[in-house]
Amino acid sequence: MTAVAAKPDILVIDDEIQIRRLLRLTLEAAGHHVREAETGALGLNEAAVLRPDAVILDLSLPDMSGLDVLRRLREWSQLPVLILSVRDGETEKIAALDAGADDYLTKPFGGGELLARVRVLLRRAQPAAEPSITRFGDIEVDFTKRTVTRAGTDLHLTVKEYALLRLLLQHRGKVVTHRQLLRDVWGPGHEEDTHYLRVHMANLRKKIEAAANAPAFLKTESGIGYRFTAE
Repeated sequence: MTAVAAKPDILVIDDEIQIRRLLRLTLEAAGHHVREAETGALGLNEAAVLRPDAVILDLSLPDMSGLDVLRRLREWSQLPVLILSVRDGETEKIAALDAGADDYLTKPFGGGELLARVRVLLRRAQPAAEPSITRFGDIEVDFTKRTVTRAGTDLHLTVKEYALLRLLLQHRGKVVTHRQLLRDVWGPGHEEDTHYLRVHMANLRKKIEAAANAPAFLKTESGIGYRFTAE
């Protein structure tokens, strides 16, 4: 298996299009990939599906408070979170940090300070940023393009299949439990929906494995979960 270093994915959850545009321009100029969500619900879904390296979260959202988004995110993820807010009072900052925020930046802010805060978040993040390209057998996974190919031919994975494969690759060699896979790919509240997992893993094996009934890479750990292995 060979690997190339990946650029970090940053998820921005903010309802102000001007702020999202400013963040995208600033972060992309520094070499980051940026995903966007304009509501708390969309942000939580994007975090569960995309598994970004860090989240930038505004406290004032149209459908729920940023603190509620943060608390729900912390139920199942330790993704580093930077809070953005026009509120600069000590009480607001303490509430955000107590809810699980890693840092707090008050609007308006400078691009240099934003990038410095993001660099600190990414240094704290565990595990380290995944490689942008991973190869095993004749399969190539490009995390930047979100493509999976066999000998150059696109395997056309669904969103869930891709998310499962990415999560297993992130934990290569280790067992990932059914609950963790369901929580991280489908989101909180789906930990018992094992039938979803069985169906999608069966379909993923048909696309990835030379023989789906004798998998070389996507191994079953009976009653526990799945493990990715590669020579």
